[in-house]
Amino acid sequence: MHRRQFLASTSLLSAAVALPGAVSGTTQSRDADFRAMLDRFFYDRLQDSPEQATSLGLDTGARAGLKSRLDDTSRAGEAKQFARARQELAALKSVRRDALSPTAQLDYDVVQYSLERVIAGQRYAFGASAGRYAPYVLSQLTGAYRNVPDFLANQHSIRNAADADAYVARVQAFAGAIDAETDRQREDAAQGVFAPDYILDTTLKQLAAVRDKVPGASGPVTDLSAKLKAAGLPPERAAVVAKLMADQVFPALDRQRALVTELRGRAGHDAGVWRLKDGDAYYAAAASAATTVEMTGDEIHRLGLAQVAEIGARVDRLLQSQGLTQGSVGERLVAMNKRPDQLYPNTDAGREQLLEQLRGQIAAMTKRLPEQFAVLPRAPVEVRRVPEAIQAGSPGGYYQSASLDGTRPAIYFINLRDTFDRPKFGLATLSYHEAVPGHHLQVMSALESEDIPLIRRRGFYSGYSEGWALYAEQLADEMGVYDGDPLGQIGYLQSLLFRATRLVVDSGMHAKRWSREKATDYLIATTGIARGRSQGEIDRYTVWPGQACSYKIGHTVWVRLRDEAKRKAGANWDPKAFHRLLTMGAMPLTVLEKVARERLG
Repeated sequence: MHRRQFLASTSLLSAAVALPGAVSGTTQSRDADFRAMLDRFFYDRLQDSPEQATSLGLDTGARAGLKSRLDDTSRAGEAKQFARARQELAALKSVRRDALSPTAQLDYDVVQYSLERVIAGQRYAFGASAGRYAPYVLSQLTGAYRNVPDFLANQHSIRNAADADAYVARVQAFAGAIDAETDRQREDAAQGVFAPDYILDTTLKQLAAVRDKVPGASGPVTDLSAKLKAAGLPPERAAVVAKLMADQVFPALDRQRALVTELRGRAGHDAGVWRLKDGDAYYAAAASAATTVEMTGDEIHRLGLAQVAEIGARVDRLLQSQGLTQGSVGERLVAMNKRPDQLYPNTDAGREQLLEQLRGQIAAMTKRLPEQFAVLPRAPVEVRRVPEAIQAGSPGGYYQSASLDGTRPAIYFINLRDTFDRPKFGLATLSYHEAVPGHHLQVMSALESEDIPLIRRRGFYSGYSEGWALYAEQLADEMGVYDGDPLGQIGYLQSLLFRATRLVVDSGMHAKRWSREKATDYLIATTGIARGRSQGEIDRYTVWPGQACSYKIGHTVWVRLRDEAKRKAGANWDPKAFHRLLTMGAMPLTVLEKVARERLG
């Protein structure tokens, strides 16, 4: 949940630093009381979100006990979220919005929007709908079986014996999390809600990657062993975890794998959620939750087709300028992808070379950020490959924020299951999206701000955040990073084309009943992205309906608002002033448009 506020002024910069007139003492006290209410919301939620507490670095002191727990993945745990949201909304509405300052009114609006969205999701008694919509409890992208080992490895730090004991306690809780999700998936399956056959095939592959090891070689054991050694602690706890894996976690995984195997035998091949009860309404709700705008499946599809045509024409002109004239745009991009000079070896050494290229791109862009931004993140961002155990079903790249206490850096993960999926000409654009000036700058600008209530600092709206990251790709191009590098600019335009194509294939599968094969073939033919990566993308859209639409829709809003601000400012245009919007925190696109236009009008 997010958004803060620009005040009536001729420039965004002045709006960001001064309120219009003094705030009365009464208003200040009301704001303080309201802020205290929002902080209570946050800390109450944190008690039931121990993994978020660890992620934020808030599992210390009085909350140290949270470090020994995992999130409650049961149906009862979800019901508790819905009940809390109703209670919080009632408390929120007891506050007179018009008695608050404009800044607090912004917080009010964003929190209200978020709570109402959570409550609306209760309509669907399957999967997860308290925020992002994921119809299947178990898939290649959802489930404790894949999330908990990744969480322990990348977010649970060990500096002392208490931290190590907490790690052991979390492994002990791991089996319960798996069983809770097995029960939920079994309940959903009784309603006919479980993933298509090809999704369950990948899920089984990933379950095997976690389960089919000797306990001592399992991820939690090897991770804990390394962390104990680094902390100078004795190794005995690793043996305790190995026994927990053998006696509790592996049997729970066996029960889950048995259920998934049974469902695979019953599964169909249809890709879209249209096949579920009230599937058309579900897709509309999922797309709305992701984009934070209201568009029908048909509207999304038409927008995608129009943008594919426009961006495809731009790519075509650039390809022709490089002497690439034969075949469709997609065919020529495929040919570029196959060029040996554009590929790193598909070896560990080749993967490390690729990672070094990404690190160099991030370092170079970081030096240039002051050209566009007045507020920069304090936390560093590292580049790591997606863990091999989950790479088969993971996205091509994703971002994990740093902790609030500064003990853990932000991480930009890239999927390197096959380096053919990541040709050199597209790597810079991915770095600008996931790191700077993309997700890292946007997320940490809010997370590190003390002006934003805690409940909003970590809030996430896909349309805002993914739209910003795609805008950041465009901004990098406008900064001239591809001057003298036409292949790099082709990579940028391919990324833009890819996000427009997502609008077509996501709505195609979920609203127009496209098959997985039709969606995959269209994606490849339009973008030239390698089949392995394209297949993974289509499978991702299968289990996260609507989310893929948030990128290009959000990008369109960000660019429109920036261009409007630029026209109004004229000779006084200052990009740093516009980009201070990030310091107001993430927010629904509908709120972002209202705030920016009111404060720029």
